[in-house]
Amino acid sequence: MAADQFDPAPTTPAEGDPGSYNLPVMQEFRQNGGKVGGPFEGGSLILLTTKGAKSGVVRTVPTLFFAQSDGSLLIFGSNGGADTHPAWFHNIRVNPRVTVETGEETYSAVATEVPAGSEERDRLFAEAAAEVQAFAAYQAQTERKIPLVILSRKD
Repeated sequence: MAADQFDPAPTTPAEGDPGSYNLPVMQEFRQNGGKVGGPFEGGSLILLTTKGAKSGVVRTVPTLFFAQSDGSLLIFGSNGGADTHPAWFHNIRVNPRVTVETGEETYSAVATEVPAGSEERDRLFAEAAAEVQAFAAYQAQTERKIPLVILSRKD
């Protein structure tokens, strides 16, 4: 493994840790080649592994994605409509090298934020929110602009 990569093995969250919700989803994802039930059933799901901006701790989270025509993936920092960005978003701003698991393969990628307030961001958000209406509902729940991030394969 290259020095700029990290092991995408999931951390084991403590009882009551927000990550404890994600652990069974990640286990099901890995056991079933990327397929899961529950709230993610039928969705395009990846496991995103980031390195902590402050702690340096490696963490993995499931997130929905939208495939782009150039092969990159678009993900949303919706955090369920909360008033704060998800931790992974803060992590990629400091450490943009990430690991992506699709259920069929695992690869390194670079995360790049789509500029907030840009026409591109607004267009991408509208397209994705039309497909997954929960994203529009999440945006309506919060005053923050939900960030969008492009994951580009880095071999």
